[in-house]
Amino acid sequence: MRHGEVENPDGVLYGRLAGYHLSELGRRMADRVGEHLASRDITHVVASPLERAQETAEPIAKAHGLDIGTDARLIEAANVFQGKTFGIGDGALRRPANWKHVVNPFKPSWGEPYVDQVIRMMGALHAAKDAARGHEAVLVSHQLPIWIVRSYVEKRRLWHDPRKRQCTLASLTSFTYQGDRIVSVGYSEPARDLVPAHLLAGAKPVKGKSKAFGA
Repeated sequence: MRHGEVENPDGVLYGRLAGYHLSELGRRMADRVGEHLASRDITHVVASPLERAQETAEPIAKAHGLDIGTDARLIEAANVFQGKTFGIGDGALRRPANWKHVVNPFKPSWGEPYVDQVIRMMGALHAAKDAARGHEAVLVSHQLPIWIVRSYVEKRRLWHDPRKRQCTLASLTSFTYQGDRIVSVGYSEPARDLVPAHLLAGAKPVKGKSKAFGA
């Protein structure tokens, strides 16, 4: 699961910075997903150490009488622009000091290598699978690591257009195991109606989408 909306009045790229909590809307998103998953056979809930992920996990853990585990492998991707504004139209790409960080989008040169994200996220997935074997686990993480590990499992290239990630706020990206092998990937958006419209621009509603893999 991706965390809910974060209180970020200054619009900075908060990355791994401490002190960024869910907004009131973000808590509503977390509650919605908690209700959505209340009837599921969940025996293990684990989250990134960042506050927004821990807070998103709370309603799910509470609904199943579970404690929230913490796995540092679920943390947000490292980014050299953390704590700064960096977006279209803010002039960041016109600053010479930033050029060295954007020379290689395939790695990427501005942050944690995609391959490193795959390694740690796959490790977290496998650990959760073992902890909840025969049941279900919920892991709360962040958009980029979730999208990268999904891309890896679905055998897509890891470099991509960030605007085309299918991983909206409070969405669920589901990995189904058969034994120790992932056999399908699903995606759903239980809190889609709560997501601000500008974050859904151009996106189509998705319900229960799943991709199965052959033997």
